[in-house]
Amino acid sequence: MAALEGTQAPEFSLKDEAGKMVSLKEFSGSKYVVLYFYPKDMTPGCTTQACNFRDAQADFSALNTVILGVSADSEDLHNKFIEKHGLPFSLLVDEDHRVSEDYGVWVEKSMYGKKFMGIERATYLIDPTGNVVKEWRKVKVPNHIQDVLDTLKTISNQ
Repeated sequence: MAALEGTQAPEFSLKDEAGKMVSLKEFSGSKYVVLYFYPKDMTPGCTTQACNFRDAQADFSALNTVILGVSADSEDLHNKFIEKHGLPFSLLVDEDHRVSEDYGVWVEKSMYGKKFMGIERATYLIDPTGNVVKEWRKVKVPNHIQDVLDTLKTISNQ
């Protein structure tokens, strides 16, 4: 899929861990959105990434930014993940992977020689007008959150 950087972000409405619908348009005109896609709750890399976002929550908040995680996991699993790690942001349920497909992160993966479809770890920084100002694909967890924060500071002139 072509890069989304510099284009209008695909609109979405997904349930969060509490069953409440969350839409991108809710933040239009008011907040930056860090929309990060990850493969699976409770796995080592995804846990590290979520905890890194958790630990930087105050920095993102100070930059008028909301963090939203997206995976194909259920509300129940998202709740357990949030409770276990004290995550202060919403995790959205994309069980039919429609939004993951819209963002181009539902891809063929391979593990132990077996091919399957799944979510590629990716992060999108969306400005208050709904434009994707930066995308990170095939994210490596170490230092990623700092890269996102640095980019946000640069574009928001802070």
